[in-house]
Amino acid sequence: MSSPADFRINNLFCIGRNYALHARELNNPVPDEPLVFLKPNSAILTDGGKVILPDRSEDVHHEVELIVQIGQKGKNIPKSEAHHYLSGYGIGIDLTARDLQQQAKESGKPWTLAKGFDTFAPISSFNSFTSLEELQNMELELQVNGEPRQKGNTRNMLFPIADLISYLSGVFTLQPGDLIFTGTPEGVGPVQKGDHLRAILGTDLITLDVYVD
Repeated sequence: MSSPADFRINNLFCIGRNYALHARELNNPVPDEPLVFLKPNSAILTDGGKVILPDRSEDVHHEVELIVQIGQKGKNIPKSEAHHYLSGYGIGIDLTARDLQQQAKESGKPWTLAKGFDTFAPISSFNSFTSLEELQNMELELQVNGEPRQKGNTRNMLFPIADLISYLSGVFTLQPGDLIFTGTPEGVGPVQKGDHLRAILGTDLITLDVYVD
């Protein structure tokens, strides 16, 4: 297992609405192609860190996600070759200022402000990549103060990992250290000051603990 300090983190690509039930719980249409947005590197928070709630939002939500790490440069990658470009995987939380996101959606603006605050991208340590088959059938869970809030399985992604790598590489040149947040299952909800967030991938295979300041 490697910590984020062991490799250079490059771009943070994020996929929205990649689980149908999550799209529907927020009354969003299910997309017919991957919905992509970015987070800045300044949003990264490592295991044990403190999430800072911004003054500009009164409704910050948790979104637990499988993260995959790109290990080599690639462009226009076929789905059948996607596994060659992965070097690791972990779990993360896409924190979202839901009120700001809703305002942006209603006015047709980007989501960057809602997604990009400092500490809004907590990430775990990473395991070495083994197989797409394993990653595409993994349980993920988020607990708040010990109580389960989100539970899902990566087999329910609308766009599997190979599809995401192929799609992203058709637009961007993927680079070593790029991370892909692959989307969140249903059950997203608000976090409050003092909360302990625990994200779990597999049967305690990888865990991430952060605290809301």
